[in-house]
Amino acid sequence: MNNNTKFIAGILIGAAAGAAVAYLLTSDKGKDLLNSVKDYADKAGDEVSSLWSKGKETIKEKKDKYTDVTV
Repeated sequence: MNNNTKFIAGILIGAAAGAAVAYLLTSDKGKDLLNSVKDYADKAGDEVSSLWSKGKETIKEKKDKYTDVTV
């Protein structure tokens, strides 16, 4: 397979992938999929934020506990 054939194959594959994505995002199923992904991302972000807050609180509690210890 020479370079020209590879280049043309790459262009055709890229065009087909672009057309498929465009079709998917403009169809009702595609919009539903996009909304599902957005909802999942929002939930994941909320969970990460919650875990981050809990972690900060745990670290603060441990710090306070061990800084009050006298040796």
